[in-house]
Amino acid sequence: LILGRPTLSSEVGIIICDVTNPASLDEMAKQASVVLNCVGPYRFYGEPVVKACIENGTSCIDICGEPQFLELMYWKYHEKAAEKGAYIIGSSGFDSIPADLGVIYTKSKMNGMLTAVESFLTIHSGPEGLCVHDGTWKSAVSGFGDQSNLKKLRKESNLKPVPIVGPKLKRRWPVSYCRELCSYSVPFLGADVSVVKRTQRYLHEELEQPPVQYAAYVNVGGLTSVIKLMFAGLFFLFFVKFGIGRQLLIKFPWLFSFGYFSKQGPTQKQIDGSSFTMRFFGQGYSPGFGPEKGRPNIRICTQVKGPEAGYVATPIAMVQAAMTLLNDASDLPKMGGVFTPGAAFFRTKLIDRLNQRGIEFSVISSSEV
Repeated sequence: LILGRPTLSSEVGIIICDVTNPASLDEMAKQASVVLNCVGPYRFYGEPVVKACIENGTSCIDICGEPQFLELMYWKYHEKAAEKGAYIIGSSGFDSIPADLGVIYTKSKMNGMLTAVESFLTIHSGPEGLCVHDGTWKSAVSGFGDQSNLKKLRKESNLKPVPIVGPKLKRRWPVSYCRELCSYSVPFLGADVSVVKRTQRYLHEELEQPPVQYAAYVNVGGLTSVIKLMFAGLFFLFFVKFGIGRQLLIKFPWLFSFGYFSKQGPTQKQIDGSSFTMRFFGQGYSPGFGPEKGRPNIRICTQVKGPEAGYVATPIAMVQAAMTLLNDASDLPKMGGVFTPGAAFFRTKLIDRLNQRGIEFSVISSSEV
């Protein structure tokens, strides 16, 4: 999908391009200011698009939730993109705009210094239940099957650790009970933690802001859901380890995910009945009070809520990210490069734009302890 240059006529034609044909990608990138790339799994189809955009000085936004692809693109292309003045912004869909900008929003609403945040995602479904397209499932199968390469990539990048401000955020048990939300939760295995960490590193290294620690969880409801999920999880983690297991997972998504993933994706009724809420519980220090004085003394709770995550919230987030890139250019990082949404947009009006279009950011409570 292409957002035309300001000089184009209002009717933008269809340009056919193919990731296996670099010339066709160049031809497309030359005609655009911003390319919105929706075609995943990105580990298989993403890099040629990034490459063509950078070579032609065109910006690119994707909705990738695959940490390995996102981090690899940064290492391979950040300097080249900066040189060419292209902004390459990954994970600009449900992964990971709500989480990444949610932490930035929480920080902006805190009267003091935010040091740690835990987020809890709840997916609400209507009477028709939930379903996700198997493209997301394929990305997960490939990602978990290739975790050793992600570890290797992180090791080789040899980054110096970001300092921890205030007490270290403790990791919860794989299944833990969240009192505030009266629900059991499990760690969220999407890209959110990877993306937020990269944003916090950027804000710390480039702008000397104190980094925020972050952990992400998803609410699964009562004990029956927990047991069902544990079975599905054990199956998944067992099968994903070897080639034939991965082929089976990809061939029968419906079976292995208890019907949550299918080749057809959700029906319109399922989409209409679904929504998400993400609660952020933050802690930190009030002005004049700091880690050297003891435990955090302020708490804050914020929320991002929106329509169905995959087919309604994701396109809203992606298109608004693109509009922000075109319209708030003076508030972007000075040079181009490969950025997380938080690093690219923290000075812009993206949160306001999302608020006007149904992805709502709000403060639930804040209190001194």
